[in-house]
Order: sequence, then C-alpha cells, then structure tokens
Amino acid sequence: MTKFGVIKERKNPPDRRVVFSPDGLKSVVTKFPQASFIVEPSSVRVFNDSEYEKAGFAVSDDLSDCDVLLGVKEVPITALLPNKKYFFFSHTIKKQTYNRDLLNAILKNNIELYDHEVIVGQHGFRLIGFGKYAGIVGAYNGFRAWGLKFDTFALPKAETLNDQKALESELSKIKLPNIKIVLTGNGKVGSGAKEILDAMNIKEVSVDEYLNTTFDEPVYVQIDVLDYNKRKDGRTVDKGDFYTNPQEYEGDFMRFAKVSDMYIAGHFFGDGAPFIFTREDAKSKDFKIKLVADVSCDIDGPVATTIRSSTIADPIYGYDPQTETETDVKDPNAIGVMAVDNLPCELPKDASTGFGEMFLEHVIPAFFNDDKDGILERARMTKDGKLTERYSYLQDYLEGKE
Repeated sequence: MTKFGVIKERKNPPDRRVVFSPDGLKSVVTKFPQASFIVEPSSVRVFNDSEYEKAGFAVSDDLSDCDVLLGVKEVPITALLPNKKYFFFSHTIKKQTYNRDLLNAILKNNIELYDHEVIVGQHGFRLIGFGKYAGIVGAYNGFRAWGLKFDTFALPKAETLNDQKALESELSKIKLPNIKIVLTGNGKVGSGAKEILDAMNIKEVSVDEYLNTTFDEPVYVQIDVLDYNKRKDGRTVDKGDFYTNPQEYEGDFMRFAKVSDMYIAGHFFGDGAPFIFTREDAKSKDFKIKLVADVSCDIDGPVATTIRSSTIADPIYGYDPQTETETDVKDPNAIGVMAVDNLPCELPKDASTGFGEMFLEHVIPAFFNDDKDGILERARMTKDGKLTERYSYLQDYLEGKE
C-alpha cells in the first residue's frame, strides 16, 4: 500500500488548483487499488471538501500517516512534514533565490522532493504541466485585451467563468475585425491557444498565404522555430540543428510583424536562441502588431514588449515602443500587452482535471512498477538530506555562493 495525501495550497495569492479532482482520485484507486488517499481540508480549492467525501475519500487535517504528499505550489517552510515524499512546483531548479531557504529546509527535514517541472520522459521532455491551460486562458485574455484596448467589445474575466466551454461561449458572441493573428509555438501552450482560435472558427492559413494575401475575414497562422528563425549562413537545416546550435541563427519574425495585428506567444524559449523581436524592431514603422498576448512571459526577454508580468487582477498594460516604457493601454501609440504569469489559475477546474489525468498516466504507475521507466528517479531532487546527483549543480546556490 502507498498512502497519498492531497495537501491544501497555502501560498498567497491563493491558488485554487489541485493535483487530483475527486473523480481523478476515483480513477487512481480503480486502476491501483493499493493506493489510498487522505485529503487535507481547504476553503480555497476549486473542489470543496464535501465533493471528496462524497467520492469516498477521507478529509482530515492529520496527514502524518501518509507516505507521499501531493501539492501544486511551494509549501511554506512551517507547513513541511519531516521525512515525507513531496511533489510540488518548488521553483528552485533555476536557482531562484527566493526559494533557497525552502530547499534548505527540505534537506534539513529529510524530505524527498519531486518537482513537477522535472517529471520527464527518457528523452527529457516534460510529461505533466499546466501549459495547455495557460495557452487556453492566454488566448482568451488576448481577445479580451483587444476589446478593452479598442473599445470594441467586452469579455468577462476568465476567472469568473466555470470552464473552457464557458470561455468559448463568450468568445462566440464577439465580432472581430479582419485581423491577422500569429501564434508561435506548437507544444502544449501553443496547442491550448490553437484550441481557442479553432473554437472561434478563425481561419487557419499557411505561412505563404499569411504573409502575402489580404483576407476579408480574421485569419491566423501557427508558426514553428524555423519559420521565425533563419541560419546566419543562409543554409536550411532541420529543427534539431536550431536546438543544437541556436547561436548560428538570427530572428526572422519581422516578416510576420509587418503584416500581423495580434501576436500570441506560446513558444518555449531556449538558452542562446535569438530574441523573437527586439525593442528596436518594435520601434520600426513596419512593425504592425497592436496587441501581444505573451503566454510565455519572459521578462525583458525574447518578446520585447513584455517589460513586466501582469496579474489576474490587472492583466493588461500598454507599451510605448518609442520610449520603451509602460503607458496607458488605450494610448493610440501603445502596443497592448497581456503577460499574466499564472494563467492556469483562472481555469482551476479544467486545469486540475487535466493535470490529474497526466499525473495518473505518467507518475502514479511508477509507485507500483518499481519505477521501471525511471520517472521518479529523474524527478527526485533530494534524498537522505542531500541533493541527488542529477541536481548537485544546485549545491553552491544552496550555500549562497551564487
């Protein structure tokens, strides 16, 4: 038997997501009868305590008997239970200084930490995450921002709606002008954004059509890294070459910026890759983009208009390309920016359900098959009060040397 505890989220601002919905837990115990669960009570969680009880699961403040504790965001140091296995997003793998004390406390308490972000397959690709829901909400928020900037329509905040279907229902009520929308990325984030564009019945066109044709309806193009980057020597190689030798490439996004009205950034940005567009690019009279929905949200990074992250409470700001400063989003010279960095929080029910399905598929089996695929081994950051070998690069960070 393995006893799991579903912990309540204690971080502020409150996060309503959870690793498993009540139905998700029922699916786990159906497939793995040797698994049992206790749910810590929470007044914040999108699924209330009684829903778990009705599904047949104990709700209790006492998780001391659990072997494995499952959460979403960082657990406050004071709430850590010693000698347990924990799963949550620790935000430490990039040496984030604000969580150094947390990682030290995890070691001091002899906790085995498994970070959701490093649950990867044999080839290093992430197996679970909230990326799809970031893309869904990010695209929705982009259209909401368009309506606010140009006073053309009003959409309710995503967080006030129940699920993705409700978002799509609201979007079906608006009428867009004949704009061109460019979407970067075809991973989980890009796929989530594409679901929204397709649900709105916006026509998808090829790169050639997008760049060279005028349409009498809204259209979009989804582009991959070789569409908006090119080798400096002019050669055409495969995508693997771009990931292996990003320094040999330069950005080629301006050809899209010259004809686009709206940009949804759903790409993954790797170390050494060219910026998608720079502040100098945005100053150009050829730069036509009026609204950027930056789901990726790298500050002062590859999307030059993202000079800060925004919040669910205040999701949109204006960027003046000439002064490189923030301004009123309704300023005629401003590029509208939506850069909320915790988008899946606005769709907690769907995000939690989807996350649990991935966790059941990829992680839970490892507890009962001797981790034959190495899922747990790769994700285990700490053991016996020390960093595991895979994460030993964090030692100097832990000691405050960097």
